[in-house]
Formats: sequence, structure tokens, C-alpha cells
Amino acid sequence: MRGILPYLKLMRPHQWVKSGFVFVGLLFGHGWHDAMLVHRVLMAAAAFSLAASAVYIFNDLADREQDREHPEKRHRPLAAGTVGVIQALLLAGFCMLSALMLANDASKTVLLFVLVYALLNLAYSMGLKHIALLDVFIISTGFMLRILAGTLGVGIAPSHWLLLCSLLLTLFLGFAKRRAELNALSGRGGRHRRVLDDYSPVLLDKLISICAASAIVSYGLYTVSPETVAMHGTTNLIYSVPFVIYGIFRYLFLLHRRSGGGDPAAMLLQDYHLLGTFAAWFITIVALLA
Repeated sequence: MRGILPYLKLMRPHQWVKSGFVFVGLLFGHGWHDAMLVHRVLMAAAAFSLAASAVYIFNDLADREQDREHPEKRHRPLAAGTVGVIQALLLAGFCMLSALMLANDASKTVLLFVLVYALLNLAYSMGLKHIALLDVFIISTGFMLRILAGTLGVGIAPSHWLLLCSLLLTLFLGFAKRRAELNALSGRGGRHRRVLDDYSPVLLDKLISICAASAIVSYGLYTVSPETVAMHGTTNLIYSVPFVIYGIFRYLFLLHRRSGGGDPAAMLLQDYHLLGTFAAWFITIVALLA
């Protein structure tokens, strides 16, 4: 079992929680009663999970020297030398091939979105990650592709409000990740990630504030828009807004007072406040929509 653990760690299965964005369309599109639709969304989520693992492996291969300068990332299997380069490449190839097969089972459109995701992340690893602002927008695009796969990819019309809110939320998470990296590296950010030399705490704090406030406002407007009320038959989605506000505020607290923010997926799974807030939001949404 010990021999398998480094490979599992390399795949970062805890990051698969990000594939939850694939289910946004199924939830808000009232598609959970359609067994075939549920199957296609599940295949799309699994495809993005494995594609993400392949991308993470490739990134770790490209960044293994820089990761050795990071207090936490130096323990990653490739940076620590517990997994070899050839084995990592084979695992990445297996994950990507499996992802493409699952995506094709969902639909040709989902397959296209997964391919775009893989190519975009390849370009990111090969150089786009060194361009300030664009690097975070590319990270955000990965989340948006998940949402589009779970909507357009399976025949669900996406809400423009939810797309806007998701974009702002993922930009918030991306800029918070950069802020956390600056916090962790204490002035040595450029040695680990070159783009960090183009960011400053003041700039990132402003960007984070803009995205956080805009995400809250856009979600609030979505819950009360006539289109939303007509689709869901209720005006009560507004009562889910406090959970969104608290979740974002908690995230900011962890970022500035608990040295968090570097790994959103890990924070969601490890912080009881965030996990409980998400669970309360989800239960509220399901109860209102059902």
C-alpha cells in the first residue's frame, strides 16, 4: 500500500472536489430526475477529475525544481523524488486517456471541453503561467469549462447570472491563491513562481476585494431576477445568500489570519466552517428547488 500512496498523492484526488462545478447545471436546471442526464453529468465530472490529475502531474513535472523552494510543495512526490519521471508520465497518460474516453461517453461536446481544458493547461504550464493576471484568468477558465460541460455539454441551458457569478468566484479563489503563496514565501515568491514578482500584497488585496464583492452581488441578483423566479417558481432563493457571504468572509479570514488560501479544495475539506457552510447552502438550495 505504501508504494501506491505516492502515486495517489501525485494524482491529488482531493482536487476532484472541483468537479463539483460540473453539477451546477444539473442542480439549477432541475435535471436530477433524468437518469440519462445524470449519467452523462457523472461521466463529465469523472472525465474532468482524471484530466485534472493528468494536468497536475504534468505541472509537477515542469515545476519540480521550483517546488523544492516551497515549504509545503517540496513534499510533493516528484519534488521529493518518491516518484520517477517515467512513472509520472505513464500515470499522466493513463489519466488523460481515461478522461477522454469518459468525456466521449458523456457527449462530443464534453469531449471538446475536456480537450480545450487539457490544451489550455498545457499552454499554461509552458509559459502562460508567467503572465500576471492572465495566469489567474486561465485558472478560472478551467472552472468555467467544467460548468459548461455540465450544462451545454449535456443539453442544459446555462444561466448567464450563474456563469457570471462562477467567473467572479473562481477569480476570487485564484487571486487568493496567489496571495497565499506570497504569504508563505515571505519575499522569495519569484524563486518558486516567477509571476509572483509581478504581484504585490496591495494589488492582490484589491483584486480579491473586487472579485469577492462582485461575486456576492451577482449571486444576490441571480436569486431575485425575474428569469430565476420564473424558472424555479420561488422567490426564496435569496435566503441562500447569507451562506455565500459567510463562506467568502470565512475564506478571507483563513487567508489573512490562518495562513490558508493556497489550496481551495483542501480548505473546503479541512475547515469545518467552510464545509458546514457549503452543506447548509446546498441543503437550502435543494429544499427550495425541490
